[in-house]
Amino acid sequence: MKIYTRTGDEGSTALFGGDRVSKADLRIDAYGTVDELNAFLAIVRDQEVNRKREHFLVHVQERLFTIGSMLATVPGNTTVKIPRLVEGDSESLEEAIDQMEAHLQPLRNFVLPGGHVSISHCHVARTVCRRAERKIVALSEAEVVDPLVIKYINRLSDYLFVLARTMAAELGIVETPWKPSL
Repeated sequence: MKIYTRTGDEGSTALFGGDRVSKADLRIDAYGTVDELNAFLAIVRDQEVNRKREHFLVHVQERLFTIGSMLATVPGNTTVKIPRLVEGDSESLEEAIDQMEAHLQPLRNFVLPGGHVSISHCHVARTVCRRAERKIVALSEAEVVDPLVIKYINRLSDYLFVLARTMAAELGIVETPWKPSL
């Protein structure tokens, strides 16, 4: 199989199910941003501080591929077999959040991203996740999107925020509180 097909040279691409749409279509923008998130999540997974979470982060990346497949499928197409999300996927993120928060100091202020390159990578992934969420919500206002997709992406951004705080604690980095100038 060749990696290039030349079918997109004029600015269109195929969805699962065969329909061709503009590469600027909301659906393409949404699953493209999920793909970008997956790449940033790989950087987070590859950080030494996350070795003990590697299996879980791979699981999250697999769910992101599932979401990409769901978003790349023509709405209503039942002839294409794709994986699906289940309620338990979001619940696994919630369980991971609860486990990490049990070991963190309560959050009393907003915190500025940074303090260590590993933590900064996690915050970048979190912000890309939020952008993916906005793109998916915009798509859901125009076409049918499985509500579990929106829920999972929303919960994932929460997970990434708590993960960044956990990484800071494990690396011995003091979080920098935001001190607004009033």
